[in-house]
Amino acid sequence: MSQKPQHDFSACPGCTEPLDTGDRFCGACGYDLTAVPAAAPEPDRPTVAIGTPVNWPEPPPREPGSLSTATQHPGDLPGTDSGGRDLPTMAVRTDHPYPAATAEARAAAAASAPPVSALAALAAETTAGSDQAGSPAPEGDFPLAAPDPRAAAQLATPPAGTKLCVACRAGAVDSDGYCENCGHAQPRERDHMEQELSTVAAVSDRGLRHHRNEDAFAVSATALPDGSLASLAIVCDGVSSATRPDEASAAAAQAAGQSLLAALPRGTHPQQAMHEAIVAASEAVNSLAEEPGQDGMEHDPHRHQNAPACTIVGAVVADGLLIVGWVGDSRAYWVPDDRTSPPARLTQDDSWAAQMVATGLMNEAEAYADARAHAITGWLGADAYELEPHTAAFKPDRPGVVVVCTDGLWNYAEAAGEMARVVPADAAGRPLHGAQVLVGHALDGGGHDNVTVALLPFGLSSQGAGSA
Repeated sequence: MSQKPQHDFSACPGCTEPLDTGDRFCGACGYDLTAVPAAAPEPDRPTVAIGTPVNWPEPPPREPGSLSTATQHPGDLPGTDSGGRDLPTMAVRTDHPYPAATAEARAAAAASAPPVSALAALAAETTAGSDQAGSPAPEGDFPLAAPDPRAAAQLATPPAGTKLCVACRAGAVDSDGYCENCGHAQPRERDHMEQELSTVAAVSDRGLRHHRNEDAFAVSATALPDGSLASLAIVCDGVSSATRPDEASAAAAQAAGQSLLAALPRGTHPQQAMHEAIVAASEAVNSLAEEPGQDGMEHDPHRHQNAPACTIVGAVVADGLLIVGWVGDSRAYWVPDDRTSPPARLTQDDSWAAQMVATGLMNEAEAYADARAHAITGWLGADAYELEPHTAAFKPDRPGVVVVCTDGLWNYAEAAGEMARVVPADAAGRPLHGAQVLVGHALDGGGHDNVTVALLPFGLSSQGAGSA
């Protein structure tokens, strides 16, 4: 019984087509597989042992804690070639001022010298081997000139009066508010502001989530015609969805404060003076829509549809009266010194939630739980529907403190009772400390918005209370 000839090919030698064990001819190209002699096995090639031992040089000393070692050059390393012969030493240029030390002398000097890093050793060898910038080193390279320490000191010390970075404390701050050395953004002046007078104090903070502070305040005191003292506080909150909200709040606070300081000494009734102050603030914000701003909107024909805008709330304590005025959802609260007496909220929001409650469509809990709750229906700005300043006059019958704030605070103490619980007991005697505590309460609660608080102590105790 004949057997099929066997071959050891897995692929055809002619065309590399795969083969079966019993094939005699390639099915693709017809190659005669029986005519190909079997390949002889290749002879073994064992590894050849090197009989001559290699004397590796000792590594140079390493600085403790460093991952690098001192720099070595080929001429510094003794050794043998593959035939066991000593390696030739490198020739040293005799025309170069570098000392022609032997390898042994250099090794001895290196052993006695303190450990240095590779970069320091290279710099020392480069500067020692060159009398002037541009002189070639022994290997023929042209090393970089060592920096002038006087120039380095001059760069490290900015000119007198230069604002230094709060992060690296070395770089100067450019006109955009960024460090020229590390690129760190510097705190803006309005990120945190405090002001204290004997009868009023205010604190404003950027909060923890916003990149800038869009709130503003103005606090002051003046004398009435009869010589008695009047204290005032204005707090404004820029509308973030509008353009230049930070400019709007600053313009409104400044205009309203100046208006009150001009009207009260003339004998204008404080409630009328508050109304006029809100109108002056509105005009100041409206004028921003006509002025060029940093956002380049002055050429936009639709700029009045998203003009700078803000809310405003103010309070005046004068002649035994407490006057408040507002537009928007910034608020004023009354907190008596005697905490057994009820506190009160003195303002009514111009907001979607307040309208729902006023019309009876929702209760207060439902309205303020809605996502539209903080949508304001009144504000200062060129695109406001109609300016409707709200003012009210009160005559408290006991001492207390007036809290004037933006929603950055009252979001964390909305009800009057909640606000009274977070106002320090000594707020009337330490208004700045009280305002700081209230701002801290908002930041501890999350600081989701800019926070501004002004406190006006009401120290007179007159008979009668209520709204005038």
